[in-house]
Amino acid sequence: MKSKLDRNSELPLHIQAEKLIRKLIVSPEFANGQLLPKELDLAKQLGISRSTLRHVLNKLVYDGLLTRKKGVGTKVAKQVIPAKATEWLSFSQEMNSRGIPIRNFEMHISWCNPPQEIFDFFSMKKGERVLKLERLRGKTDDPFVYFISYFNPNIGLTGEEDFNRPLYEILRTDYSIIVHDSQEEISAKSADKFIAEKFEIEENSPVLFRKRLVFDNYKTPIEYNIGYYKANNAIYSVISAREALGPR
Repeated sequence: MKSKLDRNSELPLHIQAEKLIRKLIVSPEFANGQLLPKELDLAKQLGISRSTLRHVLNKLVYDGLLTRKKGVGTKVAKQVIPAKATEWLSFSQEMNSRGIPIRNFEMHISWCNPPQEIFDFFSMKKGERVLKLERLRGKTDDPFVYFISYFNPNIGLTGEEDFNRPLYEILRTDYSIIVHDSQEEISAKSADKFIAEKFEIEENSPVLFRKRLVFDNYKTPIEYNIGYYKANNAIYSVISAREALGPR
């Protein structure tokens, strides 16, 4: 990488680094599926810390320009046509909008050493732990969704919060954090023994699996959430809009 960061510039280093990497990944050498240099090497080339570099890479992963895989590295994403939803709701908001009363059947709060994917997503430091919130939720007599949320350790959650309140309301009113964007993956899975017992269904029954990555308006990762939905209760809706392209 021939370009260098300007430490005398008013532009923050992470923004300069992002601009350089954006140029790098569209170059013929790296475009459309090639591996980037190792994090340590790339950080040295740019003259920034690995934590700053990870912040930049996380943002580019969120933007769909890079992909990561443990044991492989960071690759330039193959070109796709993205679709962006203009509105998304928390589970509580969505159920309220449908007039469905919701009950928490189980709630478990703990601090843990997260899986590597989550450790990387939050750009955590060695030895840091994350707050993990698990909830079995559903209608008054029918649990149909199991959520597992991991939270960025830098946002200040203690585990003493009243998580019977809507989650994003807690973040907004108690911690001045406004969730802004989410990136989601949805797929079908077979229920393992743990999920089958929670839903009181047969093991290997079909369930809907959803992974949601949540960011604030500064693109800071806030929550890593996974959810399992009982198949006969799963209705997933997204409100989207095409950008105006002018007269046709």
